[in-house]
Amino acid sequence: MPLDSDVIVDRRRIRRKLTFWRVATVLIVAAAVVGGAFVFIGDRAALTGRPGGSIARITIEGLIRSSRQRVEALDRLAGSNAKAVIVHLNSPGGTVAGSEELYHSLMRIKAKKPMVVVVDGMAASGGYIAAMASDRIVAQQSALIGSIGVIFQYPNFSELLKTVGIAVESIKSSPLKASPNGFEPTSPEARAAVAAVVMDSYDWFRNLVRERRQLDPALLARVSDGRVFTGRQALELKLIDALGDEQAAIDWLAKEKNIDPKTPVRDYRLSPRLGDLPFLHVAMIGLLDAIGLNSWAQNFKSWGAVQAVERLNLDGLLALWHPPSTN
Repeated sequence: MPLDSDVIVDRRRIRRKLTFWRVATVLIVAAAVVGGAFVFIGDRAALTGRPGGSIARITIEGLIRSSRQRVEALDRLAGSNAKAVIVHLNSPGGTVAGSEELYHSLMRIKAKKPMVVVVDGMAASGGYIAAMASDRIVAQQSALIGSIGVIFQYPNFSELLKTVGIAVESIKSSPLKASPNGFEPTSPEARAAVAAVVMDSYDWFRNLVRERRQLDPALLARVSDGRVFTGRQALELKLIDALGDEQAAIDWLAKEKNIDPKTPVRDYRLSPRLGDLPFLHVAMIGLLDAIGLNSWAQNFKSWGAVQAVERLNLDGLLALWHPPSTN
């Protein structure tokens, strides 16, 4: 039986109202959650942003890139009255420039107060550059340490373009301008130019390891071939100073720097962002599912994957370790 036109109009009106209230509910609840998060961050910053007469705990994890916000936060910490700093590190490295920037920021802290790095899972490549800024490096036995080296990677699509009949033409001021690139075979001159840049950065990295870890030439050659070592191996090779966790760091501060072992350890956040609060992501997905906006929930989930891809978009020379891919 065909529906009366008035009934169809009423149904459409009801559907529009339902959609409106669903969206309004999402916005209201999201605003409440975000507002609560800002209160949470504000309270946490008030408690931990100013370390006072405590031991400041900072956490550095993931890919290391240049960050003015992080530099400013570390400089504020250097000027605070924290008695010491414990750096929890878990990073495969990142850009050479970003790692060097972080190293110098930590060195400015070390010049004013005792510092210990605790490697929770990994201090490889640029992560190890950062770790060497400390007075002492402590690592878990199964942590991965090292990967002393520099890499420059770029894809080359020239054979694929030739297969599909596409040619990319360019007019250059000189042969090495914008070389190498993925649209043409790499010339010997371009390869040599990039290799010179890589080796210059590698020499800087190796010299830093030699100076900071006081390694003789034979041991330096042994540890700087790009491989990673376990915490136990790294201790034997003098890349770290001890095995242990945060308590081992506190014990050393008490013994060597006369820091009262009962001094409270307080978190000092380098970049208080909503992204640091994973419960927001989970709460929003649950909310969208609950009110029937399943497609929105799926889109919200996908944003995390997009952000992960963006984090891998590193430009320039890399001091970065990653396990070999397997088929």
